[in-house]
Formats: sequence, C-alpha cells, structure tokens
Amino acid sequence: MPDTPSIFNFIMIKPSHYDDEGYPLQWVRSAIPSNTLACLNGLAEDCRKRKVLGESVELKLNTYDETNRRIRPHKIIRQIERDGGRGLVAFVGVQANQYPRAMDLARAFRDAGIQVAIGGFHVSGCISMLPELPEELKEAQKLGIGLFAGEAEEERLDEVLADAYRGELKPLYDHMKDLPALNDQPPPILPKKHIRRTAGSHSSIDLGRGCPYQCSFCTIINVQGRKSRFRTPDDLERAIRDNYAQGINRFFITDDNFARNRNWEGFFDKLIWLREDQGLDIKFVIQVDTLCHKIPNFIEKAGQAGVTRAFIGLENINPDSLLGAKKRQNKITDYRAMLQAWKRAHIMTYAGYIIGFPNDRKETVLRDIEIIKRELPIDILELFFLTPLPGSEDHRVLYENGTWMDPDLNKYDLNHRVARHPAMPDQEWEETYRAAWAAFYTPEHMETIMRRSVACGMSPGKTMFSILWFFLCFRYEGVHPLEGGYFRLKYRRDRRRGLPLENPFVFYPKYLRHLIANQFRTAYWALRMNRVRRRIKADPKRRDYMDLSLTPPDTDEFDELALFGETRGGQQAVEKRLKEDAARAAIKAGAGAAAE
Repeated sequence: MPDTPSIFNFIMIKPSHYDDEGYPLQWVRSAIPSNTLACLNGLAEDCRKRKVLGESVELKLNTYDETNRRIRPHKIIRQIERDGGRGLVAFVGVQANQYPRAMDLARAFRDAGIQVAIGGFHVSGCISMLPELPEELKEAQKLGIGLFAGEAEEERLDEVLADAYRGELKPLYDHMKDLPALNDQPPPILPKKHIRRTAGSHSSIDLGRGCPYQCSFCTIINVQGRKSRFRTPDDLERAIRDNYAQGINRFFITDDNFARNRNWEGFFDKLIWLREDQGLDIKFVIQVDTLCHKIPNFIEKAGQAGVTRAFIGLENINPDSLLGAKKRQNKITDYRAMLQAWKRAHIMTYAGYIIGFPNDRKETVLRDIEIIKRELPIDILELFFLTPLPGSEDHRVLYENGTWMDPDLNKYDLNHRVARHPAMPDQEWEETYRAAWAAFYTPEHMETIMRRSVACGMSPGKTMFSILWFFLCFRYEGVHPLEGGYFRLKYRRDRRRGLPLENPFVFYPKYLRHLIANQFRTAYWALRMNRVRRRIKADPKRRDYMDLSLTPPDTDEFDELALFGETRGGQQAVEKRLKEDAARAAIKAGAGAAAE
C-alpha cells in the first residue's frame, strides 16, 4: 500500500517591529525587500523539488513580509488545521528590534500547538558573542520554540523540516561554527506578488557573506564570519533569469561590501552581457566601502552593469571616531575623490553616518553636517544612532561590564537611543540626532543636491524622489526612511502585547487624521520641490553648475577645506596621506632612475 498523501505547511514570516505607540510598522508598499526571506524561500523551493519529506508528502510554502502584509495568526492556524495539522512557522531574519514582535506572534501559534522556529541576526549574534543565552531566548525555548543560529544552505534546512514533520523540533540548531559555502546553492527568490509590495518593485540577491574588517559596532563579522564566502557569476545569472521570468528586473545586491567580493568583475561582466547582449532591462542597488574607487574599472563597470544607486558606509568624517570604532579602512582624504567618481558614473550615492561616537558633541555633529553639505557631493545621508546591537563587540563589552542598555529590544533599530553617551546627556544626544536630520534635509540643500545631479548628468526627478522619501519619512512619519513606505497601515488589534487596546472612537479618528495630514504634507512638498526641479531644468546654465563639493581634489584642499582642518584627526590624516604620497613618489623616482 502506498503511503497516505499528507500535507506539511512551511510558513516563513519576516516580522516587522513596533512603532513608539506599539503598532507594527506596516505599509501598502514598504522600502526594501527581505533578502533572508528570499534566501530561505529559495532553499525551501529546493526542498520541495527534492521531496525531502518523502514522495507522499506535499510541502506547501507560504511567505509573509509583515512590513507590507498583515499577519493574522488565526487564519494561518486554520489553514494548517485544514491541511491535517502538520506545519512549521519560521520567523526569518529576525533582528533585535523585530524580536519582540516575532515573540508576540509566536505565542499565538504555540498556544494553538503549532511548531515555531526563530532565526536571524539576533539569535545568531547572541549565540556567537555572549557566554550564555540571554533571557529572551531562554523564554522562547521554554515555550517550545526552536532557535536556528547560522545559515541554512548546504541542505541544512532539510533537518529542520524533517524534525518538524515528526513533531520533534530541537530547541537549538547551532551552525555558527560551520558556515556554509554559497556557490551552486539555490538562488534567493520571492513570488512576484511580494516584490510588487516594495518601493520600486526591487527583489534582492546576496552574492557574498562575511567581512574581514573589525568594526566594533558591526554584527556581520560575528554572524556571517570574518572569512568571505561567495556565489558565482553563473549563480547570479540563474537568479536574474528566474526573477526576470516573473517580471522582476530591479535588484538590491545586499552584500555589505560588494567591492570586497573577489568575483566582482565577473559579476559585472555577466550583468553587462545580460544587459547588452541578451537585452535584459535590469538595474541594481549595491553596497560598497569607501575604498572601492581605487579598484581599477570598478565604478565604471558598475555603471555599465546597471548600478543606479550605491550605499557607502561613510560613518563619520572624524578619523578619531572611526579609529575608536576600529573602522580603520575609512580614509577621509579619499572621500571627495571617491564620491566624485560615483558622480561621474551617474550613480546616486547614499552615505551611512553614525551619531554618538565618544568624540561627538551637539556642536561638533552639526558642524560636521555643514562640512558634509559644503564639501562632499553626497546625495542622501542616512543617519543612525551608534547602537550596541546584540552580536556586536560593542554590545558584548557593555554586557560584560554590566553597563546600562535599554532592556526593550524593540528600540534597537538604530533610530532610538538605547545606551548612554560618555559626554552628552540622554536628551542632548537625542536632540542632536534629530537636529542632524533637520540640518541636512533643508529645502535649500535639497535644491543644491538636485543641481549637482543635473550638472553631473543625472536625473533631477529621481534625485528629488529619493530626497523626499528620506525627508518625509523622518519628519512626518517619525521612522527611519529605511523602515518607511507608502501609506501607513495600522490595525487596532495588532498592538504590542501588554499594551491596552485603544477605544475604537479614539484609535480610528487619530489614525485617519494622521493619514490625511500626511497626504497633504506629502503633496505640499512634492509640489514645492517639483517647482524647484522644473526651475533647474529650465536653467540654460544648469550643466555648468559648480560648487566646492564638485571641485576636483588637489593637495591645496588639505590646507583649505574644513573637512581636513577642523579636527585633530583630520589634520593627522592629511599628514599621513602626504607622507604616503611622498614615499610613493620617491619609489617611483627610484624605479625610473634604475630603468635609465
């Protein structure tokens, strides 16, 4: 007799996190896709094709990104019960700030007897860096929730699914000491219906994981390892073609530093071939470091390959702060040349900037923002609190020293203060962070950014859109733009566990007032900045625009620019650079004399 056919539901959920009022951050269309969700779905699709649970078992897959889709546990529970009661709900890529929301949802599934697993940076980071499991992970295990640390490639997902199918999910799957290879693994992919819920309909691909650097605030080196691992150009082509077949042609390459990928040129050549020889209309967002412009042809090939935006971990313009955080690879004497190189390639730059290093004071932060506005041609500045994220060296040091950190993990989103600053009182640090956003995104500077774009042959409309996204999300929605979206969704009954349900006659009028007010604010600023855009386009001398940030770098700037003269670290960076230049010149002269 053949086995009786059965169904096993594998539900993959990327949770959101709560806003300051306790409601999940959720939008009609959210900012960026979840690469971890795409990776796990690709691996699960491979499990289904290989029938890892047996020939007679149908593995049903469902994916949810809560930033743009409401999670209703009772409906998922009913679906699993209708299919025979066997299933696993996996919370995917859970960061520290998303952990409280994941646990609130997980309790609903566990109360119904559904198996639950949680993985992601919080679980992996804590297991990697702390001497024992923190209380919130112990609580999860007491509820019967399985924890997954590490990555699921090389068929490691098979074990989890097989255990869950038997009803024997383990308390912990720990793969932190044995991270998998990425080459020839199933590519990340999500159904088109999910991608359409993100701004610009971007999907995601990771082509490398791991980082050799030692930044103390970073979790990647302790979660993905210090040794880099890579996919291949053929893996990239397969991922592109799979997504293109379902109408997806915009991608976010999520490597924390694509320039460090040893296969970068092979990837770019493959993309250039797909675009120019195969006729695929594909474009990309990448993340790079501040040294990428020194790699011959890197930026030029990025432009040919369809890169339209590059995120750069600038972090700070004070070398003393960078050194204190062990980010020694950033050289401020290269910042201008690097940013101008991206401008010449017509690629928009997004620069990450951290506020709260020990040297920071309100007056120095605001001074540095003004220097950036004048002297660096950055299109978008992304500001963050210096945050001791679980999984980072900073967090471990504070944990071991018993130093206060905010116990509410929901705040660990880089947009809230969760620790104490050595010099600034709590309120001043928070005011400094808000003031820095306001100082960069002024109407006058937004116009300057648009003028620079036009002068460099870039689209003022696309620049305007990006600027407005960051400006409006922070100013009116009160969220970091990377967690923003179009048209905020809020559900009264989805409030955080422990907070009271609001009266409907309070909740709905307040929610509607917020929606309507923000629509008017958005329309006002869109019309205002569009008038600026049209004025710039009508200017016959728009291509001739020049300011200090676009002036080609030379050695005289070391004496003239505030970037190098306002801080002791900047002055020392210049001295070091001049010594290095002199040494290189001497070596070159010696080589020339020897040749003669």
